[in-house]
Amino acid sequence: MILDLMQAITLMQGTTQAAGQTKAGSTSYIVLMVVLVAVMYFMMIRPQKKRQKEEQEMRSSLEIGDEIITIGGIVGKVVTIREEDIIIETGADRNKMKIQRWAVNTNVTKTEQHKKEVEKAREAAKEKKEAKKSDKKSDK
Repeated sequence: MILDLMQAITLMQGTTQAAGQTKAGSTSYIVLMVVLVAVMYFMMIRPQKKRQKEEQEMRSSLEIGDEIITIGGIVGKVVTIREEDIIIETGADRNKMKIQRWAVNTNVTKTEQHKKEVEKAREAAKEKKEAKKSDKKSDK
């Protein structure tokens, strides 16, 4: 995609210079660069910032008793929460580990709750659809 845009820029420069319109060529080049920067912002930078914001919200909403997975793949249950670190219990031996809050990758408890809510909403939508269909059939 970017290579296609660069080729288009090169073609535009070649055609405008051949016609002797260097001022129009530089203007179109600037406009094309602005468009390219805007596309890069909306395709790369904005989604990354959104993901970072969601991760930060997830880490700040941790509660005692939540099951988490760390970036390193360690699965544990939150026992204590402090400002910058948390203590988790892992394994059957209930080993306790102190980890940094930024090392939390996934909150399994919240993810499972979200999946259940989505499933309930889908079932409710299906029931509503079926009720509408049965109302239409009874009207006929």
